Amino acid sequence: MGSEIPDLGVDPETAVMILSGAIGVVVVVALLVFIISRFLVICKPNEIVVISGRKHKLSDGSTVGFKVLHGGRGFRVPLLEEVNRMDMRLIPVQVEVQNAYSQGGIPLTVHAISNVKVSSDTRYVSNAIERSLSMTPRQIGAVAQQTLEGVLREVVAELTPEEVNEDRLKFAQTLMRNAKDDFDKLGLELDVLKIQSVSDEQGYLNNLGRARIARMIRDAQNAENEAKQAVAEAQASARQRAEGAQKQAEAQVLTKRNELRANLAKLEADAKAVENEAAVAAETARAEAEQELQRVRAELEKLRLEVDVYLPAEAERFAAEAQARGRAAPTVESGKAAAQALQLVSQEWQNAGADGRDLYVLQHLKPLVEAAVTRVTRAKINDLAVVDGGDGASFTGAVASFPAAVSQVLKETGDAIGVDMNHLLRGNAAKGGR
Repeated sequence: MGSEIPDLGVDPETAVMILSGAIGVVVVVALLVFIISRFLVICKPNEIVVISGRKHKLSDGSTVGFKVLHGGRGFRVPLLEEVNRMDMRLIPVQVEVQNAYSQGGIPLTVHAISNVKVSSDTRYVSNAIERSLSMTPRQIGAVAQQTLEGVLREVVAELTPEEVNEDRLKFAQTLMRNAKDDFDKLGLELDVLKIQSVSDEQGYLNNLGRARIARMIRDAQNAENEAKQAVAEAQASARQRAEGAQKQAEAQVLTKRNELRANLAKLEADAKAVENEAAVAAETARAEAEQELQRVRAELEKLRLEVDVYLPAEAERFAAEAQARGRAAPTVESGKAAAQALQLVSQEWQNAGADGRDLYVLQHLKPLVEAAVTRVTRAKINDLAVVDGGDGASFTGAVASFPAAVSQVLKETGDAIGVDMNHLLRGNAAKGGR
């Protein structure tokens, strides 16, 4: 069975022309793509594209013979410009130095790892282009390794083994800081630097570690002893506080018990006082009632006595007074007469004056002396002992005391009646002598 070509109504010449035009378009497009690919340059994010061959003016005013692309795209002039690419991916670099003398003359072996890359900083990218263009990453890593080894020896020479071994982070930071100037000149960037190991063939660091371990053990033992001592002190302090708290609690309990006893005693005393007050009030009421009863009885007895005794006695007293006034009437009259007589005598006595009194005393001198003698003789002396020196003066004094006593009595009598007895007697004796 044969196949048949459908008739489309196009003649062969037209079909050939259409096919030739299509082929021409494809060729032109391919040619344009080829030409554009030769002119267009695309830069990846992890690389730098250097288009060299023409002069380019930089932002600082300087002129260079290349143009740098970092990401994006650009155009080049074929035959006049050349394109070179620099890889910006990390380059691992192993750094190891042996017999690097530290401060103090101790040789050390230091092993470190680092990652370097071509710098993308516009300030240093020209240095990288001038020094590392067309170099492979391995070659760039070798240059970075040699640079780091030299910087590493310089930094180790400035530090002691203890500083290198103990603070590796500080050591790495110092190394990166010292290597920055060299890497800036190379147009490279030190991205990561880590110190892996530090050792020495003489065993200095090991001995240092032993001494440190010994110090650590000693410090641990001291810390343990201090901790034990602190625990013991804390236990003693806690025990003391517990004992103090227990004693304080016991004292508070005892105080509360004493307060309870005092309150109970006070309550009992108050109760006793209330009972006593009640008893006293009862006794007082009973006594008051008894007193009232006795008062009523006394009033009754008083009334009875007035009726039975007082009124009859008053009647008898009135009768007796009347009888007495009747009997005493003569006596009263006689007394009145005697009083008048005494008043007349007293008047005459006053009229007589001092001489009259003296005369009266002289007339009654004998009775007065006899009365004085009688008064003195009434004083009885049971025993009288006289101690005499042999001259009889003491006995004479004792005998002479009797007239002196009589004279003293007369003097007192004269003082009583207003007469100087001694003067009167001396005057009377003078008259008798004359």
